[in-house]
Amino acid sequence: MDMRKLVGENCARLRKAKGWTQEQLAERSGFSQQYLSDLERGERNPTIVTIYEIAQALDVSHIELVAPADKG
Repeated sequence: MDMRKLVGENCARLRKAKGWTQEQLAERSGFSQQYLSDLERGERNPTIVTIYEIAQALDVSHIELVAPADKG
């Protein structure tokens, strides 16, 4: 799977699980809403630092942003 798409899907899933909008995640993470929108659509190639900072804002491990979804 394309890692950009995987990170984007995981970011959106984790954000929505918290009931947050992209704007709320933007406020917590310091990234713009537009950047997060692009990221969630798989149109950005985030750095390791970006993944870590978004994970911190979501209060999850950075591993959760890069791990394939459990299809169980």
